[in-house]
Amino acid sequence: MGETESSKKKVKEDLDGKLQLAAPNPDTLEELAVLCAKDPSPDNTFQYAFCLSKSTEEAELRYAITILDGLVKEGYEHQYDCMYGSATALYLLKDYEKARQRCESILRSRPESRLAKELHLASMAGEEEEQKKQVQKMTMGTVAVAALGVAGVVAGALLSKR
Repeated sequence: MGETESSKKKVKEDLDGKLQLAAPNPDTLEELAVLCAKDPSPDNTFQYAFCLSKSTEEAELRYAITILDGLVKEGYEHQYDCMYGSATALYLLKDYEKARQRCESILRSRPESRLAKELHLASMAGEEEEQKKQVQKMTMGTVAVAALGVAGVVAGALLSKR
């Protein structure tokens, strides 16, 4: 998309802030769950699952993905919104690759979607951050092994002098 790394980071920071503010409160979730139980229509189910897709709880995010993906499979009329909700939940679970893939699916059919573009960029930035963390962990592990090796050599040299 021609975006620089710093602008992707900025988009990610902005989106993270928005999603933090959008986290549903327990009362809202309870109201929607009760409504969905009384009248399990696709629209009520969608409202409940879409609200869950912004939760701070891992189990609720996974449940939202299951419900929203089920609605897509059933041919629910608002499939774009279901896919966006699933992508959001995946993003919050830090499954950036799957979130990015969902956004790419949305953007193939709706290239003008500002929300999908924003989530796509943030997912790319998240993937890059995770890759950097993995490289740092591997580097630290290599340094630790090298330090142990040097310590072993020094200790061996000292013991051999005795």
